[in-house]
Amino acid sequence: NMVMSFRVSDLQMLLGFVGRSKSGLKHELVTRALQLVQFDCSPEVFKKIKELYETRYAKKSSEVAQPQPQQHRSPEALSIHSSYDRGSTVARTSIATTNIDYPALYGKYLNGLGRLPPKVAKPEVRLVKLPFYTTLDELLKPTELVPQNNEKLQESPCIFALTPRQVELIRNSRELQPGVKSVQVVLRICYTDTSSPQEDQYPPNIAVKVNHSYCSVPGYYPSNKPGVEPKRPCRPINLTHLMYLSAATNRITVTWGNYGKSYSVGLYLVRQMTSAELLQRLKTIGIKHPELCKALVKEKLRLDPDSEIATTGVRVSLICPLVKMRLSVPCRAETCAHLQCFDAVFYLQMNEKKPTWMCPVCDKPAPYDQLIIDGLLSKILTECEDADEIEYLVDGSWCPIRAEKERSCSPQCPILVLGSSDVNGLLPTPNGNGENGKPTADVVDLTLDSSSSEEEEEEDEEEDDDDEGPQPKRRCSYEKGLVSAC
Repeated sequence: NMVMSFRVSDLQMLLGFVGRSKSGLKHELVTRALQLVQFDCSPEVFKKIKELYETRYAKKSSEVAQPQPQQHRSPEALSIHSSYDRGSTVARTSIATTNIDYPALYGKYLNGLGRLPPKVAKPEVRLVKLPFYTTLDELLKPTELVPQNNEKLQESPCIFALTPRQVELIRNSRELQPGVKSVQVVLRICYTDTSSPQEDQYPPNIAVKVNHSYCSVPGYYPSNKPGVEPKRPCRPINLTHLMYLSAATNRITVTWGNYGKSYSVGLYLVRQMTSAELLQRLKTIGIKHPELCKALVKEKLRLDPDSEIATTGVRVSLICPLVKMRLSVPCRAETCAHLQCFDAVFYLQMNEKKPTWMCPVCDKPAPYDQLIIDGLLSKILTECEDADEIEYLVDGSWCPIRAEKERSCSPQCPILVLGSSDVNGLLPTPNGNGENGKPTADVVDLTLDSSSSEEEEEEDEEEDDDDEGPQPKRRCSYEKGLVSAC
């Protein structure tokens, strides 16, 4: 239409008017201008397009003394041109509410993703920022998947082309692993909900076809609990390896199940980060000064007048709750109420494999942009190498807590037998009687094996049988006659 008829200078003036980049070849300028008309076309932009168009064809217009009304225009231009003329004679609000059915401009973007709605000021679908993905370009804003019929299985195609600069970024990026570039074109899908930023969410029966090949979509996590449906990790889908890295157009077809819920899709050029890169960034901008951490400790231990219990200290373990190893980079979320830290190295590695971003201490959200490195605990770790736990005191100081040696009550502890120097397991007097003719208590040495005690008991019984004398009554060996040397 009018934008397609613009020269390079007209396109540059239009893009400069809205603050967009004016550099590049004509087809790149046309692409940007069409995106502008398609997504960000305000009344001022309409007016500027009309002004440039009228200037472009001013000579043709001057040849006609009085241009006839809009019914003399070509039918194909009527739908969009008439809206400009109405906008010049009525209030600005009427332009925003004019029901314009936009054509599929330049054959570049939406083609089966649903017709563009009337250009009204309404909130857009936003996706949450992902720590492991840095967005370089937005190739397609989140656009609703609109069913074309009443079938349960729907197909929504999308056609787009990469600019030479974007192709160069992909080709020159390093490889994260064989065949996987760090700069990628990814597809993200979420619920059509404008109330808040949305997390990635796949529709049922999803399948993604890039040009002539199907792209792999993350599968389901196996569930070990009976009766619990397996969960599917909804992540950005990497399309790069199946795309034409040239000026050729790429066709993406999303197959999805239409079961009542509304979904939106977006295309982005991103740079995928590793856990090591996120850790380095956290060490650069996320370290909390030791004095600030000390002030936080004092705040936690400050006497509460409403509390009947005075807290004199709080213990903090130097062992990571994730891997049960000594902390190397003590970390916690700024929103967490506890002083206990976990290891940032393992926390980032675990979320790189399976992103949950939940604090392992309090089980509350701990997103990457809320993480801090505890400068005070980092200092303690270097100074206290022989303890696995410390205690913070009310004044902000700390002291190590070393494990107490367990008291041993092992058989190595000697047994003192009162009134006798014999060390046999069963210690009767020769006549079987003690002083004053009273029977003497038998003493059992617990340090001897039960087998040897049984043998000695059998021998004593045989001797007693031979003597045919009365047997002394046995008493509990634990009530009397033993004193521990411990």
